[in-house]
Amino acid sequence: KLHLPQIAENGATVPLKITVDSPMTEADHVKVVHVVAEGNPSPAVASFHFTARSGKAEVSTRIRLGKTQNVRAIAIMSNGTAWHAKEEVKVTVGGC
Repeated sequence: KLHLPQIAENGATVPLKITVDSPMTEADHVKVVHVVAEGNPSPAVASFHFTARSGKAEVSTRIRLGKTQNVRAIAIMSNGTAWHAKEEVKVTVGGC
């Protein structure tokens, strides 16, 4: 799940929370979550790495968005599969 505000009044500090429902066992866990902001000058925003010992795959931070755009989170699992979530954020004042 990708949690972002629908409208960001300030694109310089947009709160972001990502949670991936995974048992986080040695055989089945999240390896990495990539965050991409399609409309930013540098679309690759962040990558968060996990192991089975992480306990849960959850992260909260703030990101910069230059304009109204889609933000994507791609979770790569230990078995090689990928999960994807997308949210549009309307930005009133750009942050890039």
